[in-house]
Amino acid sequence: MKQKIVIKVSMNDEKSRSKALKISVCVSGVESAALTGGGKNQVEVVGEGIDAVELTRRLRKNVAYAELVSVGEGKKEAP
Repeated sequence: MKQKIVIKVSMNDEKSRSKALKISVCVSGVESAALTGGGKNQVEVVGEGIDAVELTRRLRKNVAYAELVSVGEGKKEAP
């Protein structure tokens, strides 16, 4: 089952946004990652078997303050 995780990260410049995406893609189970939100301050990750707490911890450690916004089911693919 696919899951969709949204994490709000305090990002001020393009360098920190790029770094956040690189960290997100390196986590096991991630299929796609994108920047969302009004100020491009949220990372939306879709995949299977993703550890949301571990991803948030890595973003806090390497980028800036990160807050887990939501964890839910991703969109189902059409056959």
